[in-house]
Amino acid sequence: MRLFFATPLPVEATSILKVACEGLKTGWKLMPPEQMHVTLLFLGEVSAGALPELREAGRAAVKAVPPFTARLGGTGYFPPLGRPRVWFARAEGEGFEPLAMSLRTSLPSFDMGERFKAHITLARRKSPAPRVGPLLFNQPFEVREFSLIESHLEAGGAVHRTLEYFPLRGE
Repeated sequence: MRLFFATPLPVEATSILKVACEGLKTGWKLMPPEQMHVTLLFLGEVSAGALPELREAGRAAVKAVPPFTARLGGTGYFPPLGRPRVWFARAEGEGFEPLAMSLRTSLPSFDMGERFKAHITLARRKSPAPRVGPLLFNQPFEVREFSLIESHLEAGGAVHRTLEYFPLRGE
């Protein structure tokens, strides 16, 4: 199973991002709006036997952070210079970092050591593609939960299925 923890985006946020993606030229593969999210921890290929440990880590993380208001920031590229592979929107909010750190601490064998950067992937470069000028959204949205998501890679792209929701409590 290919898994990750992520915060879903509300329709108001994905609608704004969808409109922004309409300005992309050829060479980019757009992220479907219903699959846009902020990844907290990418787990990669995981055996079904690890699900109880993952669910326990999710239940522990909800205690670390209460629901919070986040904000869509500006767009950027990975890598920031040279040929971009990913076009993204920044996600700003005080709860993203504590959630990601709680999951990484609970699941050290899954932490790939990459620095956490809260962002929403908007598109991936598939062939030579021009950069789009920066956009600034400054759109607030509520984060009330995160999810454990399974991602199936298919010919048309990844298909996501939520395995479990974790409502934020901040005890």
